[in-house]
Amino acid sequence: QLQVVESGGGLVQPGGSLRLSCAAARSTSDYYYSVGWFRQDPGKEREEVAAISGRGTRTRYADSVKGRFTISRDNAKNTVYLQMNNLKPEDTSIYYCAAREGLNSDYVPSFWYEYEYWGRGTQVTVSS
Repeated sequence: QLQVVESGGGLVQPGGSLRLSCAAARSTSDYYYSVGWFRQDPGKEREEVAAISGRGTRTRYADSVKGRFTISRDNAKNTVYLQMNNLKPEDTSIYYCAAREGLNSDYVPSFWYEYEYWGRGTQVTVSS
């Protein structure tokens, strides 16, 4: 079992930065867990923003955030970060982190439905 909780959202001006955190609470450390960051607004499709494998050896980014967002992890703290720079109004959304446990430390899920555990989301608003 694993629980994830997001934090770090807020209101920022265009061009500003935020760092989101995804803290995991787990009952066992026998497995690696990959993490994805998604964003979704009510009535709109879920979009994967970035994802990272269990040991951080593989990452993936949406084209819309490449060069601006960086995903990283600190496994000693069971935390995955999403550093968001040069934020734009179109980045405004509710951001969710999701996790999937497994034995393959280099695996990054290809689809949102592969993730087993989801947080409740944190609001990011980019506005002047």
